[in-house]
Amino acid sequence: MRTPPATALARAWEFMRLNARVIDRRRFALHFHGAPAAPLLAALVAYENPDGGYGHALEPDLRGEASQPVPAQHALDVLHQAGADDHPAVARIAAHLAAIATPDGGVPFVLPAVRDAPHAPWWQTPDDPPAAINPTATLAGMLHRAGSRHPWLATATAFCWRHLDDPPADPGPYDVLALLTFLDHVPDRARAEAAFTRLRDAFAAHARSDHHDVLDFAPAPGGFGHRLFGDAAVDAALDALIDAQHEDGGWDVRFLIWTPATRPEWRGHVTVERLRTLHAYNRLKP
Repeated sequence: MRTPPATALARAWEFMRLNARVIDRRRFALHFHGAPAAPLLAALVAYENPDGGYGHALEPDLRGEASQPVPAQHALDVLHQAGADDHPAVARIAAHLAAIATPDGGVPFVLPAVRDAPHAPWWQTPDDPPAAINPTATLAGMLHRAGSRHPWLATATAFCWRHLDDPPADPGPYDVLALLTFLDHVPDRARAEAAFTRLRDAFAAHARSDHHDVLDFAPAPGGFGHRLFGDAAVDAALDALIDAQHEDGGWDVRFLIWTPATRPEWRGHVTVERLRTLHAYNRLKP
């Protein structure tokens, strides 16, 4: 089993100090320097809105101030990393999602307020956007992981089960990612196992793109994403991940950079995630 060179973590930290946002530097410090969670939680507050949602480029490709569904999943993940699944912000996020949900229980991919600020070209929506499995399934999975008991979660869970019971023939990779998150954390484990078994081939057929790889779907051992690909594919991807660290110490992204500020922001985010994956698979010792 290959491991990163002894200098990998120090080089990554230097990259973070030169390039990354405060919130990602604090995530790095939490995971790899033993820093307390409080500074990370304080950094997250800057992205929260009075409605309980999140904006302000927490999702780097959404540059506006207004709350959007996908930044809420970034916030839930930061709270989880900080060991703060019981934080009041979790309940505020759930209440916000309930407020923007469509009658069938899910939330849209993006709300029309996206038009009021700079954003990446793929963030498009009609005036009355329908609910989408991405990000509803991710958000529902993360709220289950946090132990949320907000009433909207039951509604969102039913929306996700309906989608899984009658799935489209060609789910996109982001839909697969969302559904795997939901299945990893939904409490009905027998139903989750049955759904994964039934849809495994469809998931595998659509779980790659020009900017996704195995570890996007299997960032840690034990989940359905790991089972989707198996040990050999994951091990090969981990070896490739070690080689993908740039000379400047960071990892890069493989999707379109549409405005210069987003590259260092995304690279800081992704560098922490890649190091967390290496650590989760025992390839990296802080």
